Amino acid sequence: MLPRKSLAPAALLAVSTMLSACHHAPQQVAQAPAPAPAPAPAPATPSADHSADSAQAAQARMAQARSTIEHRIYFDFDKSDIRADDKAVLDAKLPILRANPNMRIRIEGNSDDRGSEEYNLALGQRRAAAAKRYLTDFGIDAGRVDIISYGHERPVCSQDVEDCWSQNRRDEFVIVAGGDNIASVR
Repeated sequence: MLPRKSLAPAALLAVSTMLSACHHAPQQVAQAPAPAPAPAPAPATPSADHSADSAQAAQARMAQARSTIEHRIYFDFDKSDIRADDKAVLDAKLPILRANPNMRIRIEGNSDDRGSEEYNLALGQRRAAAAKRYLTDFGIDAGRVDIISYGHERPVCSQDVEDCWSQNRRDEFVIVAGGDNIASVR
């Protein structure tokens, strides 16, 4: 047997080796890498925004021009004279028609249902002719404007009261050619 003194340094060495083997540096918990930030959307180029805006603006101007051309005018009972307030409606059509020389329109004259069918057809014809004459007097080529009368065949209101009759005494404007790409006037 070995003397006690000789075991002590060996025991110390064994214990210290065991302790050092058991003692680990603190472990770091592995974390999942943070997700990469989502790529930011590419900034729109000013020209792309501008072209989209100008395309929308052009469409809005075309729609407004079409609405102006198609705007109705109205007549007093048994009259075919252009009323003062409707001259402004016809005046608004002039620059659009001038800017679109390929545009052709049809003016559809209408009347209320009082009077005979023949009389109302003739009255609707006079009303459409009056609107055409107004446009041609201001330089629109007569060949670009067709007229027709529907008399009282196409009412927009069917009650026998003045409010309805006044809605039926009208000229309607229909674009028959050149309306696909209307050049508007700014």
